Amino acid sequence: MSGFVYPDEVAGPYEAPPCVFEDRNGREIRVERYDDEFEAVVEMYTAFDPADRAQGIPPVKDEAIRNWLEAILADECVNVLAWDGDSVVGHATLVPDGDEAYELAIFVLSDYQDAGIGTGLIEALLGAGYEAGIDRVWLTVERWNNPAVALYRKVGFEAGDAGSFELEMTAALTEAGTGAGDTETDLGIDDSDR
Repeated sequence: MSGFVYPDEVAGPYEAPPCVFEDRNGREIRVERYDDEFEAVVEMYTAFDPADRAQGIPPVKDEAIRNWLEAILADECVNVLAWDGDSVVGHATLVPDGDEAYELAIFVLSDYQDAGIGTGLIEALLGAGYEAGIDRVWLTVERWNNPAVALYRKVGFEAGDAGSFELEMTAALTEAGTGAGDTETDLGIDDSDR
């Protein structure tokens, strides 16, 4: 989405998945990249409390959930899942916006909220995004969603002003224009080439 102003300070660095941590309720949570666990993700969204929906997502009905997931689990997107045992309890995604930036969305089942899982998911997602060469990330959040706004600020997002009920927030994963992994060494440039 064009028109966003991105911070000069880089968010992170964050470790890419896989990672394991204990949430505030003592549950062992694994965060892993999405790897064709489509039905497990559908199951999570089927159990998602409609009262926790924001900005019209996630969809409520099974067919709508499946269609939506087919779009955001596509190869050009970056997806990570939070697992408690064999159940997906959280999902975060980076979706390309067509303007060389990615939109972030995150969803955590209500029984797992306020336990640190959102932080673990976003940090792993940003680490995976960095590894995928993503420079810029943005999101919108309802202004009154104070816990979400605080989480996004904690991991390096800065707020802009959309002038509406939604707050636009942006984060830089690399210094302006460098691209993850685009150091001179990574590009095959050394001092003898100067």
